[in-house]
Amino acid sequence: MSTKLSGLSLLMTPFLLVMSCKSQKGELEFVNPVTGSKVLKGDKVQVKLNFTDASLDSVVYAIDGEVFERKSDTSTVVFDSNEIGYGNKQLTAKIYSGGKEDMAYSELLIVPPTPKNYVFEVVNTFPHDSTAFTQGLYYDNGVLYESTGMQGRSSLRKVDLTSGKVLQKHDLPSESFGEGMTVVGNRIYMLTWEEMKGLVFDKSSFKQLSTFAYGESKEGWGLTYDGQRFIKSDGTNKLFFLDPTTLKETGSIVIYDDYGPVDSINELEFVDGKVYANLYHADRDIMVIIDPKTGIVEGKVNFVGLYDGKRASTGNEMNGVAYRADSKTLLVTGKDWTKLYEVRIK
Repeated sequence: MSTKLSGLSLLMTPFLLVMSCKSQKGELEFVNPVTGSKVLKGDKVQVKLNFTDASLDSVVYAIDGEVFERKSDTSTVVFDSNEIGYGNKQLTAKIYSGGKEDMAYSELLIVPPTPKNYVFEVVNTFPHDSTAFTQGLYYDNGVLYESTGMQGRSSLRKVDLTSGKVLQKHDLPSESFGEGMTVVGNRIYMLTWEEMKGLVFDKSSFKQLSTFAYGESKEGWGLTYDGQRFIKSDGTNKLFFLDPTTLKETGSIVIYDDYGPVDSINELEFVDGKVYANLYHADRDIMVIIDPKTGIVEGKVNFVGLYDGKRASTGNEMNGVAYRADSKTLLVTGKDWTKLYEVRIK
């Protein structure tokens, strides 16, 4: 992706995403959920109002406009967070009293459990071309297929893993900014950044066969394949799904951890039903493990300290992850890094 810096929700200090609001009259407000709380998915939440008018007729409770309870008094009610999605939700209570209406609001954040923390073990270290602004990485039988970025430097490469020697190379036009890529059968699929198109190459000859356009997302960042569909990132908090034949976007899912939406989803690799994703940030080498069915971040790996080479303040981010199935290890590197690492996650 680009050299722009983005926020990293995974590492942010948690802050309140629940606000308890009084009505215009100042008489009606939520006592619970309290300001500053967030709701763990699956929890049953007690909702309590403060309302002093004795002429109450009824109260209607709703989440994002969907009614879940009607009462004739202000006694405590309960909603099951397991029945609603992740993210920011508006809780409302509409009071009917003396022929008039009033309403209280609360903004809730529904989050998944805290992800598991994993550590890594370095198994091997290999040389890496320091002029390769790595955007995508794929391992196949002793060689790496690698895509690189930046205008005038973008390329598709076949690289010997052990020596780091470039065995084959196709340069993109000087105006193009190469992004993530993956290999499916005898074809290589590669994204460009802001051109809103992808490129399809023959795996053996590197001859460009076709291009494809995608829809909702305006940028191309990471790309992987789960055996049935392509999965794409655009640097936001979403993963997009692409039809394997037409390569059109067919849907998307928002990624959440226990702090909320996770921005800066970058290079992707599909491993045993999960998506491993680099998060884009200048000096925080973080990888997250995502369940693509739910969008939940189930694990994270902190790679800070892995690369011991000289790094600029920006443009040297960790990027590039490939799975080596024969050893069940990951191959990871970064933009313009001089080294590529084989690591085992545990």
